[in-house]
Amino acid sequence: VQLQASGGGLVQAGGSLRLSCAASGRTFSSWQMGWFRQAPGEEREFVAVIRTSGSTSYADSVKGRFTISRDNAKNTVYLQMNSLKPEDTAVYYCAADASGGRGSYTSRRSYDYWGQGTQVTVSS
Repeated sequence: VQLQASGGGLVQAGGSLRLSCAASGRTFSSWQMGWFRQAPGEEREFVAVIRTSGSTSYADSVKGRFTISRDNAKNTVYLQMNSLKPEDTAVYYCAADASGGRGSYTSRRSYDYWGQGTQVTVSS
């Protein structure tokens, strides 16, 4: 299984970016997919999750600004990020929970596969 994240870049505060994460594997639709981020000197933190049912959950810090979605036909999960703030600056990682969501969706330990990360930098 491979996850390939893309779409990061440099954007001004208030701007938008859309991250994509393309996955290999035939059972993508049965995976719970998440996005995490890690700022310099910080722990990797949960950002958003989309379940196999399509339901979503978000960290409080991004709620109302970020939207996670998935396209099972393309084996791809997206993270639309609007109203970006300098504190959103981080490396963003996509992750797959092959168990379909048996563990805590906010815990890194619940995810079996990780993408390589894509840098998002928001300037003030």
